[in-house]
Amino acid sequence: MTKEKSKFNPRKQKQLIRSLIPFTMVVVVISGLIVYLWISSEVDETLNELEIQQSIVVELNDDINILKDDIEYLERIDVLTARAMNELGMVFTAPETIAIYVDGSTLIDNK
Repeated sequence: MTKEKSKFNPRKQKQLIRSLIPFTMVVVVISGLIVYLWISSEVDETLNELEIQQSIVVELNDDINILKDDIEYLERIDVLTARAMNELGMVFTAPETIAIYVDGSTLIDNK
């Protein structure tokens, strides 16, 4: 029987392993840095979008408050009266008096 020789002798295998370990470490470190930079940039973008949305919320709340103030102003009686008189040409009328005559003989006395 003959001994089969392996493709690599043990010394060459150790050299290959010794050269692959630093290479894999460098690849892992570079990949880790790339992933870290990607995650940090995504976090920054998300925080910027959050700040923009918060500023939009503040602006919308201000707009709502301004509109509420406008509504309250326009609901006042003096403003309604002035607009009715100036824009629509309405005038105040004299109050009418209604007199009702009741015949006393038709009333029933409850004694």
